[in-house]
Amino acid sequence: MNYSVDVLCGLFGKTRQAYYKKDNEVIKELVNNDLILTLVKEVRIKQKKLGGRKLLLKVINKLPQSQYIGRDAFFNLLRENNMLVRKRKTRVITTDSYHWLHKYPNLIKELVPIKPNILWVSDITYIWVGDEFMYLFLVTDAYSRKIIGWKLSETMEADNGLKALYMAISQLPAENKDLIHHSDRGVQYCSSKYVKCLQKHDIQISMTESGDPRENAIAERVNGILKVEWLYDMELKDKEEAVKAVGSIIDIYNTERPHLSVGMLTPDEAHQRTGELKKYWKTYKRKMKGELK
Repeated sequence: MNYSVDVLCGLFGKTRQAYYKKDNEVIKELVNNDLILTLVKEVRIKQKKLGGRKLLLKVINKLPQSQYIGRDAFFNLLRENNMLVRKRKTRVITTDSYHWLHKYPNLIKELVPIKPNILWVSDITYIWVGDEFMYLFLVTDAYSRKIIGWKLSETMEADNGLKALYMAISQLPAENKDLIHHSDRGVQYCSSKYVKCLQKHDIQISMTESGDPRENAIAERVNGILKVEWLYDMELKDKEEAVKAVGSIIDIYNTERPHLSVGMLTPDEAHQRTGELKKYWKTYKRKMKGELK
């Protein structure tokens, strides 16, 4: 049975004016939600796995002030539309620490960098290309989270790590001092070529001591972002396609993706700042100490 608006209003003790006001509010909410979901889809064209808080920041910046949405409402909207990011877990061993080469002490336990090019962190991750793995060597500035050197290779040989390091060194200011390079104790980073290159450029050498990934947590985190938010969902056919894709992803990561750990700046923006990001580093260090206990 169909009821008229007047009958429905009478049953629930509401006026026609209240009914239509509520109806307009529902329509307004639906339109607003549709706009938000459209903006989310636009962001995810390039950043398919961007986390909720970063995604919310990018969406809010494009919304009219009158259409502001809070964090909880935003997450609920994504959940209702099956648009939350699902985490995927897998692991391939890329570090061989059981070798005879000299290993260096951890120099960064109490370090708080106050500008870029004080601390670089390096690590190796892997991606599927066709039916095989390729290995991605990364050098990241810990202060800004900017990827400053990378090399994609079919092998984990030390020469490939050197090429990523050369790329990072090429952007160093002429008078750079007190730079530390931190990595795990993998044979690539302990090799004579890699060590000599660091020493030649007066870069101090620091390595993890316990083998715990959290001792190189920033590098591990950057690896995870690239894989979870982009690489896991890509089907790369060959090396040429993979190199092009990785270059594009790193550019988006550096220039478009905001980081909670640097005050929601992009790594490129953070790389231009000095001093003011120190507070975020202290918070990060306290968190990591608590997790290591």
